[in-house]
Amino acid sequence: MSRQVMAAGCLAGAALLLVAAGGPAARPGRRLRLLIRPAAERTRPPWWPDRVRLGAGLAGVATLIVVGGWAGLIVGVLAGLAADRLLRRIEPRAVRDRRLRETADLPLAADLLAAALRAGAPVDRSVLAVAEALGGPLADRLGRVGRTLELGGTAAEAWAHLNPVAGAERLVTAAIRSSNSGTALAGALTRLADELRADRAIAAEAAARRAGVLIVLPLGLCFLPAFILAGLVPVIVAVLGDVL
Repeated sequence: MSRQVMAAGCLAGAALLLVAAGGPAARPGRRLRLLIRPAAERTRPPWWPDRVRLGAGLAGVATLIVVGGWAGLIVGVLAGLAADRLLRRIEPRAVRDRRLRETADLPLAADLLAAALRAGAPVDRSVLAVAEALGGPLADRLGRVGRTLELGGTAAEAWAHLNPVAGAERLVTAAIRSSNSGTALAGALTRLADELRADRAIAAEAAARRAGVLIVLPLGLCFLPAFILAGLVPVIVAVLGDVL
């Protein structure tokens, strides 16, 4: 039994290492996205499982080793499925840092793009110039937008690369509307940048208030048992003593 536990522990450790090494692999895109995706994302075969799925499989095997028999097989399959679902809900630190950096750079990108459009540059050149000047993960997405437009893709296909960025849906909508109707995009981008900065200030204030509430919770958990033991319990004991 000890050997089984050791083997299961080794498999569980390997599963954790696999998950910690990286998140799930991105699914291949279609049409023009295949032409502009970096080469590192095209080297993995489409049938190859991602790290989370491998880690969940190792967790299921570890459960099978510990339980054993047909019951272990059933419990192992259920444990693997549950581990796969739970692990995919955990956002890796690299993904979280990328998401926060993209959200923080979005207002500046909108301002720069509006300035480039006011200077008379076409949309695709403006997007590529902003991507080159901005840098960071948002610049990668903007570069894909600009290259898609240069290759003749539609506005919906190009600006869809910004959909994963929080708050970029308004920018995408404005860009697609401008492409379809011919309306000016620079003014909408300037207003959008101001709105994004206001939203970020409101979110920061809400986070500060929430942090104050969370700080009080540990103090309440410490003082509440002490209040019960020091204040209520003696009174209850004295009342029960008089009654009995």
